[in-house]
Amino acid sequence: MTGDVSPMRTALNRAGRTFRSSPSAPPIRQVLADRRDLMTTARQRAQSPLSTLRHYATTSPGKLVLILIALMAACLATGLYASTTLERRTESLRAMIDRTEPLAEASQVLYSSLSIADATANSAFISGGLESSDLRTRYSDALATASASLIIAAGNSEESEETQAEAREVAKDLRTLATSIPVYSGQVETARTNNRLGNPVASAYLGQASALMQDTILPAAQRLYERRSSAIADPQRTLTVPPWGVYTALVVLIIGLALATRYLARRTRRRFNIGVLAALVAVVGGTVWLLASGLLSVAATSDARTNGADPLRALTTARILTQQARSAETLSLARRGDQSDLDRTFADTTNQIGAILDQVRDDRADSSAVSESQLYNANYVLERWKERDARVRDLMTAGDFLTARTLTVGDDADESTAQAYEDLDRALTDTITTTRASFRDDINTAQRVLGYTGTGILLLTVFAGVAVVIGLIPRIREYR
Repeated sequence: MTGDVSPMRTALNRAGRTFRSSPSAPPIRQVLADRRDLMTTARQRAQSPLSTLRHYATTSPGKLVLILIALMAACLATGLYASTTLERRTESLRAMIDRTEPLAEASQVLYSSLSIADATANSAFISGGLESSDLRTRYSDALATASASLIIAAGNSEESEETQAEAREVAKDLRTLATSIPVYSGQVETARTNNRLGNPVASAYLGQASALMQDTILPAAQRLYERRSSAIADPQRTLTVPPWGVYTALVVLIIGLALATRYLARRTRRRFNIGVLAALVAVVGGTVWLLASGLLSVAATSDARTNGADPLRALTTARILTQQARSAETLSLARRGDQSDLDRTFADTTNQIGAILDQVRDDRADSSAVSESQLYNANYVLERWKERDARVRDLMTAGDFLTARTLTVGDDADESTAQAYEDLDRALTDTITTTRASFRDDINTAQRVLGYTGTGILLLTVFAGVAVVIGLIPRIREYR
């Protein structure tokens, strides 16, 4: 019996030790609770991809994947932003050359031609009887040029970048010009006919036509010209500022790529990652490209503004004032009445012309298209015109209207105010032509320099994104 009982006692003792908890072990309930918590956590992780991704992101391959996604997204976003911004600047420069500047030029020619027509009509009237063929041709050409400029301004007004309120005002001025110019020309023809017949009523018709021109037509043309000039000046203020937003985005991307290179060098024990290094070189190259082309474009736009748009606007104003001074000069001889207002108008306008020429000379830079000789010539003929007009005023005060008329509308190069007026108008026209050509050349230069920079940076950033992917994928696979 003893040999049979001993094995059974040993088995019972082992079973007791198996089920008896150790004093240092946690209670069985705690163990079961921990197991349930582990099962619940595992089940939640299996059911929640976000939790799985969050857990994966804390691992080394997960961090590399996040770096890959962040850098690739940054490269593409920076490229799209840079391309969009630079293409918009290029389009603004192109629109300025193709639409905005021609509209401003047409408005300037419209205003000047109408003023020339009014001054020429007055000159033809005071010449008496049948006017000279030169005056008749000058008047007809001025009206024809004004009509052609009006068609250009009206035909392209819908393409210009204007608000609805500005578009309505422009349309209103265009209607005023389109309806008033034929009325003006009809009144001038009536005055001319009566003047040939010797009817005193001719002076009244001429005064009515001149009043329509000065009070209705020219103010509408001036408003149109000012709006077109503002349409040039407003974009230039933006285009003369470098694209700091694009520079900032590229610098941030470069910093991100440099930090990624440093992190990979520490993590992978490799000094360089070829893919990330290639992306860094591409982005740095794009930044240098933009820095060069952007600054050159800004410099060219600034030159177009200081050496082109600003003096062009001032010289155009001087030419318009020249036509107004000529109208006042000839109209005072046609009326032969109280001339104090017209004399004051002539003196004020010629003084303004002189002040504008002096201002342009003071503001011109060494690279300015306007030469010192051009400004000197304009000032010289202006002073000569003022001296001859003063002599005509003295003759009119003395009652010698015949000699005064000869000096006003004659073709004597040494005595006639008409010749001095034409010399001044020609000098201002030549200077305006030179300034406009300089403006267009600078804007074209700015457009060409900026040219394909936006597309180039987009391609470089896309290449950088692909290089980052190619460079990081082998490092991620090492953890499998």
